[in-house]
Amino acid sequence: MESKKIQSALISVYYKDGLAPIVELLHKNGVQLYSTGGTQTFIEELGIPVTAVEDLTSYPSIFGGRVKTLHPKVFGGILYRRDNQGDVDTAAQYEIPSIDLVIVDLYPFEETVASGASEDDIIEKIDIGGISLIRGAAKNFNDVLIVSSRTQYAEVLSILEQKNCGTDLSDRKRFAMLAFGTSSHYDTAIHAYFNGNNTDIYDFKSLPQNGLRYGENPHQAATFYGNLDSLFDKLHGKELSYNNLVDVDACITLLDEFEETSFVIIKHTNACGVATAPTVHEAYKNAFACDTISAFGGVLATNGTVDKASAEEMNSLFFEILIAPDFTEEALEVLKSKKNRILLKRKPVQVSKMMFKTLLNGVLEQDKDLSTEKVADFRTVTEKAPTASELKALEFALKICKHTKSNTIILAKEGQLLASGVGQTSRVDALKQAIEKAGEFGFDLNGAVMASDAFFPFPDCVEIAHKAGITAVTQPGGSIKDKDSVAYCDANGVAMVMTGIRHFKH
Repeated sequence: MESKKIQSALISVYYKDGLAPIVELLHKNGVQLYSTGGTQTFIEELGIPVTAVEDLTSYPSIFGGRVKTLHPKVFGGILYRRDNQGDVDTAAQYEIPSIDLVIVDLYPFEETVASGASEDDIIEKIDIGGISLIRGAAKNFNDVLIVSSRTQYAEVLSILEQKNCGTDLSDRKRFAMLAFGTSSHYDTAIHAYFNGNNTDIYDFKSLPQNGLRYGENPHQAATFYGNLDSLFDKLHGKELSYNNLVDVDACITLLDEFEETSFVIIKHTNACGVATAPTVHEAYKNAFACDTISAFGGVLATNGTVDKASAEEMNSLFFEILIAPDFTEEALEVLKSKKNRILLKRKPVQVSKMMFKTLLNGVLEQDKDLSTEKVADFRTVTEKAPTASELKALEFALKICKHTKSNTIILAKEGQLLASGVGQTSRVDALKQAIEKAGEFGFDLNGAVMASDAFFPFPDCVEIAHKAGITAVTQPGGSIKDKDSVAYCDANGVAMVMTGIRHFKH
């Protein structure tokens, strides 16, 4: 099919990153450019001629910028059908130029809500002209290419380069589909805000669509629906994969359990290193010491600023991703020495409190496990009470326990994960696995604590733990044989607390 040459384009965007190569290519191919406000200034600073929308419409931007593009000469140029003689005649009668390409993004409504801005500021970020341009151009995909997100810039540039600044119908129809997804997601976010940030139906198809190279394995196709740009600034590295995204979710979810300076290392969604410390440097060293083998190829995250010393410490490790709220320039210089290493600067945006999973012929929905037990929630059930240090270690261990695949056992001391047994069909096997791993990496378990995601149906786990040196245990309780585990602890000087909260993770 012959490509349709782009003769004119309307560009009006909030974010300019990545736009310049497209504008330069359009100019090189003689495309007439129309633009507004800040985008017009941006194009002019590139040394490229552009016609202001106000000059096209003969109307200025009015009402504080609320009305700029809402005019027949703009929407007529987008919507008129080039193969409809009546439309062609009307366009000629009213001197309406054709607009073959529309590049527009929307005011950052979700980001403004997440920032805690006032209601007046939030309302002003409800885009009217932009959303109308997107819908109009998408409707007329037979003649117009709509680019509705900066995430599409790279693909659009590639298409225009390959097709001599032209597009095929299949290109335009696909980008129309993406545009309606952008529109739907935007309206859903606005509806959620007016509805107290609650949505009655979670329609993932309304979210921005990001194709992935493949899924969990190379023979599986995969797509991510969501706006990663609202969560992270990607500072360096290759594109995120399916498995990367799954591990990133697990990593930040666990990290968010901690208020103090912390470091988390995730491998296949389970923690293989967690530590809290006064500095990011020390927290990383302690987290890495937990399992220096599993950390290879892992996903790393911290809630503190990564400085040069921390960067140099972790630079020798091969890891996929590092997430932090900030990096010093010196740290970035060190970390960017590995071409494919992904560096994500995290933004202060809240994620959903709901979880969805497809299975059988339907979908499961549940609340996320948002319960985190603290020392005040512990109920001591043994004659011996935990020491202050043991209580802090038990609280720390429980935070990791709830984010680890069942059956799980966590062994820890205050501020450091020592070992974990994960995903075992037997809780005894999980404990034995954890004890063995602790020994492999040189940890002395004497005086350490143990956390279990569910109750002990028999006293075997506390017996094995005690013989390994564990001095304090936490579990939810609820077994008809709880008294047997408690009796063993009392007979052997082990402290036990119960929480009443189970943390299965399947």
